[in-house]
Amino acid sequence: MATIRKSLTITDSQDQWIKLQIENGGFANDSEYLRHLIRLDEERNRGYLTTKAAIQEGYESGVSSKKRTLDEIVKAAIDRKNNK
Repeated sequence: MATIRKSLTITDSQDQWIKLQIENGGFANDSEYLRHLIRLDEERNRGYLTTKAAIQEGYESGVSSKKRTLDEIVKAAIDRKNNK
């Protein structure tokens, strides 16, 4: 995997925090800790973006012509999720 060098400006307190995380969290250096934070952010946002896309798909699909109760709708959604 190719790597790209970045320049980053942080405050003194942020630098101290990173150093503390390296000392206590088992990270080898600043870059390793920052890559860890980026991976956590990617994971969190992946779930958010998946949910956002599903909601948008629901809006775009329009109003259903089926007459179903809320319980039936929830059950269908759970069944659909479990079958993916």
